[in-house]
Amino acid sequence: MIKTIIVENAKSEAENLRNSSDSISDDELIQRTKGIMGDIEKYGDSAIMDYEEKFDGVRLNSLKVTDEEMREAYNKVTKKQIQSIKMIRNRLIKTEIALFKQLQKKISFSSNGVNIQRTIQPISSVGCYVPGGKAHYPSTMVMCAVPAKVAGVNRIVAISPPSQDGTIDPLTLVSAEICGVNEFYKIGGAQGIAALTFGTQSINKVNKIVGPGGIFVSIAKALASTRVSIDMVAGPTELVVYADAKADARLIAMDMISQAEHSYDTFCGLVTTSKELALQVNGEIQSILNNNSISRIDIVRKSLEENGFIAICENEYSAVEFINEVAPEHLEIMAKNARTISTKITSAGLILIGNFTPSSASDYCLGSNHVLPTSGFGKVRSSLSVLDFIKIVNKVEATRSGLKKVESKVREITLAEGLMNHYEAIKERIK
Repeated sequence: MIKTIIVENAKSEAENLRNSSDSISDDELIQRTKGIMGDIEKYGDSAIMDYEEKFDGVRLNSLKVTDEEMREAYNKVTKKQIQSIKMIRNRLIKTEIALFKQLQKKISFSSNGVNIQRTIQPISSVGCYVPGGKAHYPSTMVMCAVPAKVAGVNRIVAISPPSQDGTIDPLTLVSAEICGVNEFYKIGGAQGIAALTFGTQSINKVNKIVGPGGIFVSIAKALASTRVSIDMVAGPTELVVYADAKADARLIAMDMISQAEHSYDTFCGLVTTSKELALQVNGEIQSILNNNSISRIDIVRKSLEENGFIAICENEYSAVEFINEVAPEHLEIMAKNARTISTKITSAGLILIGNFTPSSASDYCLGSNHVLPTSGFGKVRSSLSVLDFIKIVNKVEATRSGLKKVESKVREITLAEGLMNHYEAIKERIK
């Protein structure tokens, strides 16, 4: 049975939900992750081999995917699968190029003897983490690599956990080749993040790490962020549906189930002002689960029982406030005035409007990126994009007269801050 919440205080109820699902701060997991990463930093490839055998059940002879393995991967996928990956890539490329063109506009400003220019440059290398394990994610390979390629990143590295026979999902490999990945390594978990962070005998470190993963990957990225840039701490996937009394309970149930099949710790919920709809959705979910006809039913059932919720709010204002406090990764709005409600949402990774925009479609072919902020980070950022793979370069040039015009003001501030040598360096130039 999915738990039902009567929302009286949006902030406290949202915090309670988040705290009950947060395992990033688990001290034991943090210490275990630190130990793994420390071993990789110290011993490199040999430690990776040991951890891959321990966690993924395979003793690897080498970490890097070879050209021959890449060619073999093409023989194991269908033309329709390749066409599907190319469609996902092409739609995402269009979205990213549209954004990139806006960013490429050169900004130059001159005033009072000072000229400032701001341009963008791609970062030089990036590591893309692609989850494996219970499912394969060639689409995530596309979502990570395409924005990096559009941004002009010179070196794109991918890593993913191998199966017990030492191979990587062939469609994931094909997707990497289609999207321009330069190197692919058979490595997952915290050991993979450590390899990208510190480098090893066979893997050169990268400047930034992107991509979602499980709890150890999330903790490892958080720990790595003191040494290398990361996109975000992307935890278990999330879906919140906001629906009014006339929404289709069956569609809502199907959407929650589709998201819950990702993993046991998926975060799924319905927010509504209708008690009747809440009962209908709960009934539909139970009916589907009791029928035992869906795939991955054990994962879906455990995920919804442990992390699913239905929040009943007094009115639309309370519902919007609650959603903004939860800041879900995906937010579906299935209501008569969905577009109007969407303008009031300030904290969601992705807003999906109307009955025909399910998160299951946005995960693949709508042109949006499915690497999104979780764990409440929708309050401060949005999806992965070219913005994550560029840096702004600032160039400033002042004339002697321009420097002289600010001299007295600099003197006052440096005097107030007790850093008078700053002023002396300016004074020496204009005396």
